[in-house]
Amino acid sequence: MNLPQKNIFTNLLKRKDLIFLGIGLCLIFTSCQQDYSPKPLGYNRLNLPVPSYQSLPDSLPYTFEYSVHAKLLDDTSAISERFWIEIYYPGIKSNVHITYKSIPSKTVLKEFLDDAYTLTSKHQIKAYAINEVITKTPHGKTAVIAELEGEVPSQFQFTVTDSAKNFLRGALYFNTKVANDSLAPAIEYMKKDIMHMINTLEWKTN
Repeated sequence: MNLPQKNIFTNLLKRKDLIFLGIGLCLIFTSCQQDYSPKPLGYNRLNLPVPSYQSLPDSLPYTFEYSVHAKLLDDTSAISERFWIEIYYPGIKSNVHITYKSIPSKTVLKEFLDDAYTLTSKHQIKAYAINEVITKTPHGKTAVIAELEGEVPSQFQFTVTDSAKNFLRGALYFNTKVANDSLAPAIEYMKKDIMHMINTLEWKTN
């Protein structure tokens, strides 16, 4: 190889090295601009529907008004009993589990109330606050309403009874791993819907 050819070849190598060097620097610069920190789980923007309600079917011993945007489902859990239902909101991915029991005696009513209190208390490990209120519904029923704050699986629970023959318990759950802070608008929406259920609840048994 003569000298001029060698110089041309050397210049080409240098130019090639500069091209690779430039590409490398661009890649390094681009990677430095990217944020590789873990991202929190996102939750799509909610378009919460305007509340509108309908009555439960006559096949149940109780009735209340529930959202027209929800689906009424049978409770299919292993421990389900007759007249247990689920009110499922597909747009919010939430469930309100409703359990019903007839009251044969005052002693049994106390057992039902104790069981409900125990189920709520199980969330104390993750809850940083459980706010409980005892009130009367417009139809004269006694309602115990518990709001749970923190990363708990159930954010709202309640019991309603006439203290004589009927006992009903409900609990709110979301079928998502999204943090409750991100679910706050949906939780507030569901609380209002559940309060409407409670305030319209009536028994159909004598």
